[in-house]
Amino acid sequence: MVTVQVQKLIDFVADVFSHAGSSAAEAKRIATYLTTANLTGHDSHGVIRVPVYVRWKNMGGVVPDQTVDLVVDTPSLAVVDGKFGYGQTVAPQAVKIGIEKCKATGLAAIALRNAGHIGRVGDWAEMAAAEGLVSIHFVNAAGSILVAPYGGVERRLSTAPYCVGIPREGQRPVVLDFATSIVAEGKVLVASRGGKKLPKGALIGPDGVLNEDPVTLYGPYTPEGARDHSQGRGAIRAFGEHKGSGLALICELLGGALTGTGATAPNRRFANGMFAIYVDPKRIDPANFFDGEISRYVSYFKDTKPVAGIDEVLIPGEPEARTRAERTANGVPLPDETWAAIVNTAREVGVSESAIQNASA
Repeated sequence: MVTVQVQKLIDFVADVFSHAGSSAAEAKRIATYLTTANLTGHDSHGVIRVPVYVRWKNMGGVVPDQTVDLVVDTPSLAVVDGKFGYGQTVAPQAVKIGIEKCKATGLAAIALRNAGHIGRVGDWAEMAAAEGLVSIHFVNAAGSILVAPYGGVERRLSTAPYCVGIPREGQRPVVLDFATSIVAEGKVLVASRGGKKLPKGALIGPDGVLNEDPVTLYGPYTPEGARDHSQGRGAIRAFGEHKGSGLALICELLGGALTGTGATAPNRRFANGMFAIYVDPKRIDPANFFDGEISRYVSYFKDTKPVAGIDEVLIPGEPEARTRAERTANGVPLPDETWAAIVNTAREVGVSESAIQNASA
């Protein structure tokens, strides 16, 4: 295991993306968002993505330094084309548009199409919550067929994330953010590179047998080699049986079909689509009942006797906040295989050996 201090990790990853063709500003932005995912404990959406992003860029799948196009623009609605830019560049542009429209009208909806991988969707809910807005996000990953629907063994869905952010005055927002599969694909990637093992029965083989072996998704691979899910014959399972499978379908239809990105389909370019709704609580609740009622109910929710082996009941966002504090203080732990893959990518794009050595010193 390698532990890298936060600022060193950001600077090193930014150096990689600068050498891979991004402006200094974009490289720093990508590095910051990826590292933030690690800080919150979502290693699946963190710096483990560096080799994947660079590979996509070299293949023409993602385009550096894109500015979004407004395809539809009304006072309360926009359709935003990311033009296959890095998600960490085009998603915040789309969210900013949603925030501005919501503040002006009280309610807004934004359809983001053709974005590169947008990373941890909770980042965008937190961005809206920082402005005092509730947000709801339906996301799909067109071209990424990874998940078997409930009752099936063949891939038909992306991991189709769903996210809700609720602001709280003077406190951390409530942020619910999850893939509609038992695990995100990135967690399979983490497991394949020596990280946390998958939950029992997270994957399903073509014979219908449940397992936890990343080879099911990727096919055979070498420790430092690329992971290509097109080479695997199995699938990730949808969570929650018919409920999770149904929510995944809705994310495909709203995040994919409605945005114009397209629902997941074989043999197409990867893109995230995101349909997001923004609500200004102050327009609905001028008496400010909402925030006080959140505090009352969260306390009531948490004030329950925990089951054996659990210290306390947590609300969405609390585990992330605690992990962020611990890793900010002590550094980001990365499995040796993950770090080796990032270093190999850094060398491939021309990062100096001194910069590589300094990052982990």
